[in-house]
Amino acid sequence: MMTKQIGLAWALAGVLLAGVAGAALAAGTGAAPASDKAAIEKIVHDYILAHPEIIPEAMNRLQTREVTRLLDSNRKEIETPFASAVAGNPKGDVSVVVFFDYACPYCKQGHADIQKLVASDPSVRVVYRDFPVLSPASEEAAMASLSAAQQGQYQRFHNTMFESPGKVSHERTVAMVRSAGLNEMQTAKDLNAPALKAEIKKNLELGRALGLTGTPSYVVGNQILSGAVGLEKLKEAVAEARKPASNAG
Repeated sequence: MMTKQIGLAWALAGVLLAGVAGAALAAGTGAAPASDKAAIEKIVHDYILAHPEIIPEAMNRLQTREVTRLLDSNRKEIETPFASAVAGNPKGDVSVVVFFDYACPYCKQGHADIQKLVASDPSVRVVYRDFPVLSPASEEAAMASLSAAQQGQYQRFHNTMFESPGKVSHERTVAMVRSAGLNEMQTAKDLNAPALKAEIKKNLELGRALGLTGTPSYVVGNQILSGAVGLEKLKEAVAEARKPASNAG
């Protein structure tokens, strides 16, 4: 995130250097020609000091553009579910993509919010991206989760994991596999399946590309939401994604 902020700061400096100085020159400030770098920098410096309120606005706009660019360049990978790792309306007009870890207590809260969102909005499509970053046990649970997706039982296993008490462990994952009615032999075999490991690797790489710093994280339209933001924030993000201007980027 620090690298991204530094990049935005450089971009902001470039915008201000080109835009603000150009505007000042066009306004007839009597400044030196554009080729005079020192004179232009002084114009920008003085303008910023006189109008400091432009800094947060410009930074917000640049950050929004950067996030939109990142999401657009990875949109297909982000919004395409693995097998049956999807909920809600499969043809919904807005996709809510959830990056989660079964060992994350905040993800349990986020799970409840997603359940309420789906119940309240029949046009929302939810895509689950297993994002095990907390422990080896959460990675094993993610592998079992993807096995459930291949067996067409993703939602049953997912709900069982989040709606049953206890910390994530090998023993608990095995118990949840049984409770969800999965094929135990197939699931045990899938725990070492290269295709499922490749899916988890892809999700982790997507997370890094998007600058995700923890779980849960949500991608809704052109927004990235971090943490258990709550039902209302999710609804607001869905409403924003439905706006034509937002969808147009």
